Amino acid sequence: MKPSELYTEITNQTGLFNIQAIDNIPSIMRHGLLSNEKASKIKHTSIAMQEVQERRDTVLIPNGMALHKYANVYFDPKNPMLYKRKDENKNICILKFDRSILDFKGVVVSDRNASSTYASFYPPETGLREIDFNLVFASDWRDENQFIYFKKKSTKCAEALIPYFIPYDYVACAAVYSEEVKNKLEAAGFNKRIYVEPRFFF
Repeated sequence: MKPSELYTEITNQTGLFNIQAIDNIPSIMRHGLLSNEKASKIKHTSIAMQEVQERRDTVLIPNGMALHKYANVYFDPKNPMLYKRKDENKNICILKFDRSILDFKGVVVSDRNASSTYASFYPPETGLREIDFNLVFASDWRDENQFIYFKKKSTKCAEALIPYFIPYDYVACAAVYSEEVKNKLEAAGFNKRIYVEPRFFF
């Protein structure tokens, strides 16, 4: 069974997600979703948190490459990163990528945020069975126990890491917060289906 098929069998999901600034859509349409290393060489708008990027810059994937050489997508986009950017809903979209990107050569999955000290990394055919998808898709990561809270919060941001870039052809659709944002995304040239889904955002 291909990793993409295993993913759907385990989760009933058909895609993976990237939270993206609308300003970057024309570049993504030309170049694909780039790794941090590749994106740093072209003009782009970053919505990442600087302190997280500094941590990610030091991570080496066991038997793989530096973390910043991978394009990253989330299993669930309604996660702590999106929450941190809730005041920017008018400027961002959620891109859905087809599950088949999990079948690319060299893909790695992490069982929580890849910058976490406690993250484990796997090839997708084994890692998809190691990720606690009940926590990934949980609607709330708060907890009175601080240690459990951090575990839930980190696991919500479990990732798939795709070497170098993901071609734009694998973008299936996008979700936005409002009709106003849909118009902005269309004006940026986005040519795939757009869903206005405020419930996907905070």
